[in-house]
Amino acid sequence: MAVDLLIARRHLAANKKQTLVAVLGVTFGIAMFILMISFMTGVNAFMETTMLSLTPDIHIYNDIKTDYRASVAAAYYQNRDLLIVVRHPKPKKVRVNLKNAENIVADLKKNPLVAGVSPMVSSQVFYNYGPVQINGYIEGVDILAESAMFDLKGKMVAGQPRNLLSTGKGIIMGSGLATKLNLSMGDMVTLATPDATSMRFRVVGIFRIGVGAVDDVRSYVTLASGQQLLGKDRSYMTDISLQLKDKSRSGSLAAEFAKRYGDKADDWESANSSVSASNLVRDVLTCVVSITLLVVAGFGIYNIMNMTIKNKLKDIAILKAQGFAGKDIMGIFLTQSVFIGLLGALSGLLLGYLLSLALSRVPFPKNDYVALDFFPVNFSPAHYIFGLAFGLVTPFIAGLLPSLKASKIDPVIILRG
Repeated sequence: MAVDLLIARRHLAANKKQTLVAVLGVTFGIAMFILMISFMTGVNAFMETTMLSLTPDIHIYNDIKTDYRASVAAAYYQNRDLLIVVRHPKPKKVRVNLKNAENIVADLKKNPLVAGVSPMVSSQVFYNYGPVQINGYIEGVDILAESAMFDLKGKMVAGQPRNLLSTGKGIIMGSGLATKLNLSMGDMVTLATPDATSMRFRVVGIFRIGVGAVDDVRSYVTLASGQQLLGKDRSYMTDISLQLKDKSRSGSLAAEFAKRYGDKADDWESANSSVSASNLVRDVLTCVVSITLLVVAGFGIYNIMNMTIKNKLKDIAILKAQGFAGKDIMGIFLTQSVFIGLLGALSGLLLGYLLSLALSRVPFPKNDYVALDFFPVNFSPAHYIFGLAFGLVTPFIAGLLPSLKASKIDPVIILRG
């Protein structure tokens, strides 16, 4: 074994340029793999965090359904031998709130699988500030429960979520909405509902999620203020957001809660299937491109090992004539291949880490919607372990076939010329 290793080392040292090219092939393959998979998984994590930042694990609400099968005319003319046709019937007034909401909230808080419960009152409103009127949404919430569930404190541009508790009629607005209305901390704004009720609120906080569809239209008030704005009592609630201890059980628990309470319950994955699908597509694309880079590096080693064996045919014949067995010849060239792979993998991991680190320090272009300071990069140890394993396995396989070929060479044919 010592002699085999010595010969392998001499072969590598005798062809320094060839060895360097092979090592660089593996190095750049592994480095590009690390850079690409770190960046793409970082982007996926950022997209998922941003898109799902205000999405509860389970959302319970009253799914409004309109039944047109019955009509006032049919009820009036019942038991008469007439054909009644109603053109363009209008729906009857339906409730949008949850039935028995207070008991549902109390029951959910006792559930050992539920980590957080945030009841709310949501409604479409008009924001009036001088001559400016903008359509949007208001959510009356338990601000402490809402902040704990969705980390509102970490998304505040100005003020704090708990400011709502110290101000009688306070409001926390999205950054895009505040910009449109030219509002800042301490300003007053009037909210009007579709039922023509209105109330004035003082801006005590401004948040930014990074999603224009949220930052441009949404605001938070206390649950009591939301109920008062809509002219409802304390039992009036339209939605309940849940955070689970085990997010993977959201699908089964949503079906269970819907059956138990008689209201609609959506889990986060069903409500955001497009986000999950886009993440899956990006993950598959990343894996395909990354593995292609590694396979190309492996073929480079295969070609170099083939050329090395062709250039060393006479050396192989002499070694065999001196008593070296076929497994010794195979071991010599496999050792060279594995050495190239190991050196290339280690240098590739280092280069990939440095490139990823450099990318993570590049400032992201500033704008009003994306809450991101630098490009997102995920430094997962699993990527580096996989890169090292692939960097060793691929050169081994690439060098196996040429090594087998070298071990079966007949020295008599080569020496005769």
